[in-house]
Amino acid sequence: MGQGRLAEQASESVVIIDRGGRSCYVLICDHASNALPATFGSLGLSDEDLERHIAWDLGAAAVARYMAEVLGATLIESRISRLVIDCNRPLDAPDLIPALSETTIIPGNRDLTEAERARRVALAYDPFHAAIEDVVSERLAAGRETRLVSIHSFTPVYKGVARPWNIGIIHDDDCRLAAPLIGALQSLEGITVGMNEPYSPADRVYFTLERHARSRGLPCAMIEIRNDEIPAEAGQRKWAGLLAGIFADFGPGAEWESYGTKGNTPPAKPATMRG
Repeated sequence: MGQGRLAEQASESVVIIDRGGRSCYVLICDHASNALPATFGSLGLSDEDLERHIAWDLGAAAVARYMAEVLGATLIESRISRLVIDCNRPLDAPDLIPALSETTIIPGNRDLTEAERARRVALAYDPFHAAIEDVVSERLAAGRETRLVSIHSFTPVYKGVARPWNIGIIHDDDCRLAAPLIGALQSLEGITVGMNEPYSPADRVYFTLERHARSRGLPCAMIEIRNDEIPAEAGQRKWAGLLAGIFADFGPGAEWESYGTKGNTPPAKPATMRG
């Protein structure tokens, strides 16, 4: 994607690409980067640890950027590792700043003072959510149809348990966007689709969409792609093209309002916290 599409806001913690994008979709990548600002050092982790899923969603940012390019959509990315602070969590979440991620201790996140936590909120969390708020508010003030989609990736195996889904679609009881997306994916040969798998909103992973889409009644969905599908450009472009093609086929909201706010896919099931 050319530098000309890097839009009006780019900082250490957040970037907005194509702020005035023509599409009705606004894409969000909460865990786009494994970058740690220099003042945090390595948080006591090895270089290998910082390349793992605990630090970011591998491949997700590339998929989101390719999708944005195809759709002409605005994309908002967090540019600081979720090990510093997880922007897709409420401020009172126990894993907002994880001292333990999966089975890995994060030494630099242990015994933080309130001042240190507030510094991280101001550095990464507040700018990311302010950027989304500004973009969505501008669009709605201009009368533009707006649908929010967040792009994530997940590990093929978690704590020894294999995850068979190629892709998961996460949603709550508003299925206006999730239901037709799941239906389109299920019609494709060779793709196993998880409905609220490997996570569900009960796992506290739906916060960004709850805050910026559900609070306004906007259609939304969260996409999770298994990260062994998108380690390199070929897979990233494949999934971006597939998903962008599906979204491009969806017409104005009135064409799929029949899914309503209690749509045709299973509701979010209760779940214990998973990685």
